[in-house]
Amino acid sequence: MNLIWKPHVTVAAVIEHAGRFLLVEEEVSDQTGRRVVRYNQPAGHLDAGESLLHACVRETLEETAWHFQPQALVGIYQWPRPERDLTYLRFAYCGELGEEEIGRKLDQGILRALWLTLDEIQALSAQHRSPLVLQCIRDYLAGHRYPLDLVKHYD
Repeated sequence: MNLIWKPHVTVAAVIEHAGRFLLVEEEVSDQTGRRVVRYNQPAGHLDAGESLLHACVRETLEETAWHFQPQALVGIYQWPRPERDLTYLRFAYCGELGEEEIGRKLDQGILRALWLTLDEIQALSAQHRSPLVLQCIRDYLAGHRYPLDLVKHYD
């Protein structure tokens, strides 16, 4: 039997406002199956037939209640998760923060959306969902910006 390996394609929003970054505090299962709290950018999986840009807008709204319009690609990240037999392929975008939908219910597992400084984010690094959280922010702060049309979506 010939099995085809595929990475898990995800998107993430790197959103800065007034010197703080928008993160989500979420409850996830660790490698032992225990529920733990982790921090991440608004992020999630690409749905079938969906563009990466739409996925990023959708995930940001579902996880934070904030509207977001991507304006640049910060980077593409391949992370083979060491404790599991899977690899994530993350497309991280930065852009324009829109309005917040006050009272909007957040995705299951999301405890809250919060705005943190870089120092606060670094202090929580042991609780990051992945090493990509801090790497995406570092790349954003280093000025990494690629045009949105670098990634083409064909319907």
